[in-house]
Amino acid sequence: MLLSRVADALYWISRYLERAEHTARVTDVVVDLGLGRATTLDDDAIGRLYGSLGLEPAESQEQLGPLADAAFFDIAHRNSVAACVTAARENARQVREEISSDMWEQLNELYLRLRQIREDTGWTGRTHYLSRSVIEGIHLFQGITDATMQHGEGWQFLQAGRFLERAASTASLLDLFLSDQTEPGRPAALDQAEWVGLLRSCSALEAYCRHYTAVVRPERVAEFLLLSAEFPRSVRFAAASLESSLLAISKSSGRRAGGRADRLAGRLHASLDYGQVDEILNDDPHGYLAGISRQCTLVHAALTQTYLTYSIETALPA
Repeated sequence: MLLSRVADALYWISRYLERAEHTARVTDVVVDLGLGRATTLDDDAIGRLYGSLGLEPAESQEQLGPLADAAFFDIAHRNSVAACVTAARENARQVREEISSDMWEQLNELYLRLRQIREDTGWTGRTHYLSRSVIEGIHLFQGITDATMQHGEGWQFLQAGRFLERAASTASLLDLFLSDQTEPGRPAALDQAEWVGLLRSCSALEAYCRHYTAVVRPERVAEFLLLSAEFPRSVRFAAASLESSLLAISKSSGRRAGGRADRLAGRLHASLDYGQVDEILNDDPHGYLAGISRQCTLVHAALTQTYLTYSIETALPA
């Protein structure tokens, strides 16, 4: 059975890196939208995207650089790329014996690269380059992990952290775009560029166009990001992967399947398996998506209590 401190570190490595990737991608899209639409910089789309990161929207084009700097490098901002990568590296440092040397070297290289870029004052205005560098570095870490780490209990904690974070972040981001409905069943009347920005923020534009068409419709965007069983960044896909990882952890740790964390993850997955986008939009999309976020919080609490912070009495056999 994996030590709780090791499981905790592995779980948070993936959560922090998933959060860093999300921040990098959203910041890249926000800056691109702002530069391309300077006359409407204060529109709700840019505000929504910045709001998802806990940042205030820019009031002028001159503020794009400082806000991007905060999103990438402000250590005091818990969702910033630098804060998340630093936290992931610190967790990895504590469990060097459980991860491969290649994993450590890649994560450490990403950390050092961010420091080097930050010290180079000429990086401003190269947000896309910085974003791609971060995303590719995290993807490379995930690929190295899959290729060099034994796919046992520790690997499953990495997967659980990644997909729990992904389900929560995608649901929260989608909620910001669906909360303001003009009438039941009809999302807010945003222009196509704003919905494209949402898809790009989830790396979903090309996949969406292949599944539907190049015509971007709000209800289809909601269906794709929420209920797609095949797109890896949809909430449904993430919930299914989370449930699978938790069941594998239960089995490998010798616990009986059907614990609280397993049940909550299964309930979340089932609600998405049987969800219908028209029913969600006609009823209360904000309530539905807020419910998903609450369920993710409950899964995290149950996972933490069961595997990461349990008492010694709980671990001892009866």
